[in-house]
Amino acid sequence: MRHARFIAGPAEAPSDTGAEALLGPAALDRSLEGTVAGRTVNRVSVITHPGDALRGLGGGAGELPRSREPAFTERARGFGPALRLTADWLRERQAVDGHWRGPLEGDTILESEYLLILAWAGRLDREEVPGAARRILAEQLPQGGWSIYPGGPVDVSASVKAYFALKLTGHEPSSEPLRRARRAIEGAGGPWAVNSFTRFYLALLGQIPYSACPAVPPEMVLLPDWFPVNLCRVSAWSRTMIVPLSLMWAFKPVRHVPKQQGIAELFPADCPRDQAVKEGAWARFFRGVDRVMKGCEAVGFVPLRPRAVQACRRWMLERFAGSDGLGAIFPPIVWSLVALRAMGCREDSAEVRECWDQLLRLVEIEPDGSTRLEPCRSPVWDTAITVIGLVETGRVVDGSASAPGVSTDAAAADLGVDWLLDNEVRVRGDWVGAVPAAAGVQASGWCFQYANRFYPDVDDTAMVVIALATWRDGVQRRGALAAADRRRLERVAAAIGRARPWLEAMQSTDGGWGAFDRDNNLEFLCEVPFADHNAMIDPSTPDLAGRVLEAFGKTGLRIGHEAVDRAVVYLRRTQESSGAWFGRWGVNYVYGTWQALEGLRAVGVPLGDPLVSRAADWLVAHQQADGGWGESPASYVDPALAGIGPTTASQTAWAVAGLIAAGRHDCRAARRGVQWLLDRQEADGSWEQREFTGTGFPKVFYLRYHYYPIYFPLLALARFALVAPAARGAIGATLVKEPVA
Repeated sequence: MRHARFIAGPAEAPSDTGAEALLGPAALDRSLEGTVAGRTVNRVSVITHPGDALRGLGGGAGELPRSREPAFTERARGFGPALRLTADWLRERQAVDGHWRGPLEGDTILESEYLLILAWAGRLDREEVPGAARRILAEQLPQGGWSIYPGGPVDVSASVKAYFALKLTGHEPSSEPLRRARRAIEGAGGPWAVNSFTRFYLALLGQIPYSACPAVPPEMVLLPDWFPVNLCRVSAWSRTMIVPLSLMWAFKPVRHVPKQQGIAELFPADCPRDQAVKEGAWARFFRGVDRVMKGCEAVGFVPLRPRAVQACRRWMLERFAGSDGLGAIFPPIVWSLVALRAMGCREDSAEVRECWDQLLRLVEIEPDGSTRLEPCRSPVWDTAITVIGLVETGRVVDGSASAPGVSTDAAAADLGVDWLLDNEVRVRGDWVGAVPAAAGVQASGWCFQYANRFYPDVDDTAMVVIALATWRDGVQRRGALAAADRRRLERVAAAIGRARPWLEAMQSTDGGWGAFDRDNNLEFLCEVPFADHNAMIDPSTPDLAGRVLEAFGKTGLRIGHEAVDRAVVYLRRTQESSGAWFGRWGVNYVYGTWQALEGLRAVGVPLGDPLVSRAADWLVAHQQADGGWGESPASYVDPALAGIGPTTASQTAWAVAGLIAAGRHDCRAARRGVQWLLDRQEADGSWEQREFTGTGFPKVFYLRYHYYPIYFPLLALARFALVAPAARGAIGATLVKEPVA
């Protein structure tokens, strides 16, 4: 691993008034003399690495004496080069049309399921198949199974699918990897312990009967909106999976694979079929409904089935339009492909071709020749965060607010803003059903993917609003504006004017926000037998509340506004006794705590409020010995593991940003966190991170956003430089890169 070494050349004495205010003129002058990074200088600083900007400020016990703080001012020359490197890294990867999209990586269930669906379709001769099998083998754990995140335990569903995929691609059961896999599967509970979706794959390929799967009756789509249980009451992503899956259940398609490619050896005669079942009245009720449905089907009593099938087909095809496949995510794309074929659609029909096209777009060939499947694409999310990072970096690196001209960072941000504006979702989607007086709400919002017109989401919309508002504030510092900037400002103002009321309309009764729907919180629906993906509903979560509050604050709303006050009350109610907040969409308490703090700061909650101080204390208490922060997805299973895990660049950046938001930028923990980031920056401006710090479905599916350890550290470092005058005052030294082994 090679890092950049930065050497600051001769520079003028810093004149930043903030540094003088912090240190006093005399102390500031003295800070420019003496020993810096091991060398004696006289009004010239030498920085041997960006990390030297903070060297020694967090490595020892206790705070440094205040008299030594001036050295921090001069050492901070490393910030400019460090920010410049990362900003350049991002600009070099901007698409021609202005957007960014980083790789989005899941665990091997994606490659396994892809191979299983190709086997069902008779397409295992595709050129990317061997690469997918190689990737599955490469991710096998030493104990023989497969996990759903790096460092995680054996997951029985992921392991059974991986084993089956390898058998289908010609691997012998007597081979060493498969022998180890069988032992791991047996130790994890055996093949009958797999989840519902895995069972449907096994049934599709003739390994178990459909009777071993939970019933997913298509009649559910006929239930009216006023009925307590209906399609609209489950989460948006569950909707897009349930509808095609119900068609698969109705027709029960099977393709029998050759015996030697099957997995009968996983099902010995004495293999226990008992599986853990949920207890409780609702769980027992839904198991009873499951038995009744299967009984009715066994005797042919399904009078509404033809009508339900047609309703499901219409619902599904309507949502193909303007989307990167149904729901624009991998599972519904696969299930809709199976559903269409099961209903009799020809392989060359427009609908089936569309499903295949969208599925194949998720296939990525890696430089080593292996094949990786993406669960979806993330251009809106990546573009919004990158725009924020570049604009805030520009405020640091470009110098004064009135710097003439437009920097390269600003030009890149301009293009990103244009792309975001062009991709606003202006049609009415599924969200309308849960919003009172929806007719009075302008359709607005942004989705996560390139196209998902029925499903704009709160998180992406809030992040885009933050990006647009950040760009707006930045462009107004340029002085005289070009005509293009004035037109762009008008578009930004109009978009914010639509999106903020949409976010207000999406606020749930409890004061928080779900991702896609308002008040999607019927917990008893989590007890249905096919709800073991752990995301049957879409309730309010603290991280989303924090994000929306940040968007509100960036657009001028403060404490005293009704929606803001309700959200702050929600965050007071959901703060853990430890001071942290749960993170639904990022791992986990580090993510939730950071985002809640950002939101509270943005709307004017006082820094002395216990809501803020307790959260900041939690972050400080969970800093690790090396100065970084880390948390494993294991904390979703055991909350006692909150804030515990390998330190990562993205989580360290979140924690540093959280401390800045809490007004603790000058505390030892924040400086040590910044030091951690600077020390570990690569020569090209990136940070290395293998850990999964994104969350799809807690306990079930996690994500590695490849740009998380790029733009989040950039954002944290830029914000630190902006709020800490001592870090900001002397940026601008000459950059010399020297490789360091």
